Amino acid sequence: MTRKNIWSLLVMVALGVGISWYSLRNVKLSNLMDDILTLNWWWLLVALGCVGLYFGLEAVAVQKFVRHRYRNYRFKSALRVPLAEQLFNGITPFSSGGQPAQIFVMAQSGIDAGRASSVALMKFVVFQAMVVLNFLFAMLIGFHYLAEKLSYLSLYVLLGFLIHFAVIVGLLLVMYWYNFTKRAVKIVLIPVSWFMKAERFAKFENNISEKIDSFYEESVRMTKDWRMLVEVCIVTFLQLLFYYLIPYFIMRAMGIDDVNLIMVTSLNVLIFLVTSLFPIPGGAGGAEFGFTALFAKFIPSHSKLILAMLIWRILTYYLGLFLGMIAMAMRPEKAEEIPIAAPSRSDSQEQ
Repeated sequence: MTRKNIWSLLVMVALGVGISWYSLRNVKLSNLMDDILTLNWWWLLVALGCVGLYFGLEAVAVQKFVRHRYRNYRFKSALRVPLAEQLFNGITPFSSGGQPAQIFVMAQSGIDAGRASSVALMKFVVFQAMVVLNFLFAMLIGFHYLAEKLSYLSLYVLLGFLIHFAVIVGLLLVMYWYNFTKRAVKIVLIPVSWFMKAERFAKFENNISEKIDSFYEESVRMTKDWRMLVEVCIVTFLQLLFYYLIPYFIMRAMGIDDVNLIMVTSLNVLIFLVTSLFPIPGGAGGAEFGFTALFAKFIPSHSKLILAMLIWRILTYYLGLFLGMIAMAMRPEKAEEIPIAAPSRSDSQEQ
């Protein structure tokens, strides 16, 4: 990690401490200690297990994308990818550092940088598609509650959905309408050229063009392997499902037994979309606000609600930062590229 990244990490930890202190300002310490002492730690272990499955299943998805071109790419190496992604997503605005971090970690393991970039992009496409699919299910189950009880959040949720949906549409355009997309990007970038020097803009435009070309070539190749793509979609769907289940198990740990599993899970899907709108790294502030606003009805005790929110943030955000630092410090294991067999002489003569 660079010095700038370390400072970003320290700032985010300090910001988290500040938000936690602000959230606890109206909570009596005695009540908070009583709530901690009465926690069911078995349910908390289940919630922690969901976090582990979230990272582990993403590592499985990475392996599936990489293994057909590289041998000896172990699960340990693949696991470094989501952990590094979690770390750099958590310390950069709009989670902009996650993609470069994934590429860097895969390159450390001997994956060609161009191939690693394509894998990260395809993984991102599948992830976004599953987020949108989960949102559609959540809309059917939980949006009426949101619109009725917390109408002011409805706009944020819909805006978050539109952003994710627009990303999917843009990526699909690259995959299936390549020439149109290239022309459209050139037109869209014209206003950008008004605010940049010609040399810098040319470099910027060329960089975007190369990324589009790389993504298109990789998407064409990968979409031919439908079995692998379906497997990755299923794994990613399960990965997100375990993430969305975490608040339910935290509530069970708080002693709240009469809670609707499907409703709580659906509302957490909506929190995910609200959090993505906040430019602050890790959605700081927005995530805490979304959790307390949506789950106040299910956790009537204010001290328990704040404690549940803090546990949720520790498991879903701060734990990822800590594990990401460990992953970056680990020594990478090198994978071996599988050579592409050259056509035989007899095949060439037949052609």
